[in-house]
Amino acid sequence: MGIVKQLLSAELHPAKSVADSAFDGVIVVGHCLKELKAQASLAGLYNTLESYFQINAGARDSTSLIPIDKSIVPSGRIIYSGTGPVHRDFDDVRRYSTAAQAGMRMALSAGIRAPILATVPHKRFAQAELVSALGSLHPLYIPINVRDDGCPRRMEKLGFLGVQYDQKTLVRLAEAFEASFTVCRDVGDGDPQRMAPPRVAEYIEKVFKDGNVKISVVSDPEEIKKDYPMMAAVNRCANHVIAHQARLIKLEYDSGDAVSETVMMVGKGVTIDTGGADVKTGGHMFGMSRDKYGSAIVGGFFKALDVLKPKNFKAVGYMCMVRNSIGSDAYTCDEIIKCRSGKRIHIYNTDAEGRLTMLDPLTQMREMAVDEVNAHLMTIATLTGHEVLTHGFHGACMDNGPAQREKYGYKLQNTGDEYGQPVEVDRLKSEDFKFHLAESPAADLRQGNTIPSTQTLRGHHTPAAFLQMASRIDEHGNDSEKPLKYSHLDIGSAMGDMPDVTYPNPLVALVAHHVIPRS
Repeated sequence: MGIVKQLLSAELHPAKSVADSAFDGVIVVGHCLKELKAQASLAGLYNTLESYFQINAGARDSTSLIPIDKSIVPSGRIIYSGTGPVHRDFDDVRRYSTAAQAGMRMALSAGIRAPILATVPHKRFAQAELVSALGSLHPLYIPINVRDDGCPRRMEKLGFLGVQYDQKTLVRLAEAFEASFTVCRDVGDGDPQRMAPPRVAEYIEKVFKDGNVKISVVSDPEEIKKDYPMMAAVNRCANHVIAHQARLIKLEYDSGDAVSETVMMVGKGVTIDTGGADVKTGGHMFGMSRDKYGSAIVGGFFKALDVLKPKNFKAVGYMCMVRNSIGSDAYTCDEIIKCRSGKRIHIYNTDAEGRLTMLDPLTQMREMAVDEVNAHLMTIATLTGHEVLTHGFHGACMDNGPAQREKYGYKLQNTGDEYGQPVEVDRLKSEDFKFHLAESPAADLRQGNTIPSTQTLRGHHTPAAFLQMASRIDEHGNDSEKPLKYSHLDIGSAMGDMPDVTYPNPLVALVAHHVIPRS
């Protein structure tokens, strides 16, 4: 079995029809029975569903297991999962994902091992069938530590019936997304020991072996100290434990043809954030093993590249894997550290380690970007509680001048809306940059302040300004000889609550925006 097949939560196949005897059940995700009847491939289900709805009106907007004549569906069972209303201004395509998840959970509880999924299309939501397919896979993920023990799949196989969506494309995209989701979840959801920095590196090397993505790993603590001094500072306390030593994982994809865009991603990968010397108290450390989700998104994005092989495209990714530990050699507030760009950074709060972890790798990316074709730099991080309070379970995109000139954030937002993964757009202001100017004559910039981001004005905007100034990306604005696009994605808790299985966010939006159009 190939690597990609191993990463799938079930074998994915095209289904011939709802009467395909290779499967043992049918899940229908729908918003309107009249629209279902209008689809030739689903019309045979109409009479059974209509009769059932006459005795259970609530089934139209809920999830039900319904008997059906075996001449229509050989297994004799159908699950109808209603989306609820989809016509209101605030309804969006995510209703299809939610309904598909509910349908799959019922299939699991009913003992179905090989269902067909069919989705009633909607003219307002062009990607409803794909969004539904991705939602159906969510309940099937098995955490990596459980899979390590040989736990079997929850489903043997899953059939997709394309109603209006091209069926081959539906299966191909579902496989690519599911493989990328598994990489993302394995890294992002993995506990601090199973996915400590060295083990993340081992895992990434394994899942990309013999593929289309080149992998290299920086592991020497002295090399990290020399080339990435801020990253080294964050991991300084953890270096005494070999199993917790930092890793900078570098990924590269090059289509090998005429490249029209180069995406350069830096992901925050803090395998457990204790807060460091400014320790998290009162239970606020719980869930901080997911502070590596920015790096997890990078890994997932490159697995999608590995599978879909887009043309005219190059991507470089850095997964910055560290552990913010507490101990005798922990970095502390009041330290002034010279970063790779030569800027002196005054540390105010060791619990604002994510921006420091990404800073020097981002600076190296900036050094490289000036020689790349149409480069776009990005940082992706579970950075601030302020972003969570502001946007809930949605990531925020903040563009610099060159990226804003191309309206990148708004384009990504439109793609996210279409594919069921909303992204909010925030704008940076001059006060965000002023906030990080050093107060001490011994430093050039201050890392932050001494209170949480949730108590700080524009608490998730200012880190984007800090990263630009400290990496000198701000010297590549619209007024420079070599403008460079840069977008900061603060994803907060966009992946969902601990300890639930995550929904990789904004991975779908990024893949749909950058990869699918070129695949």
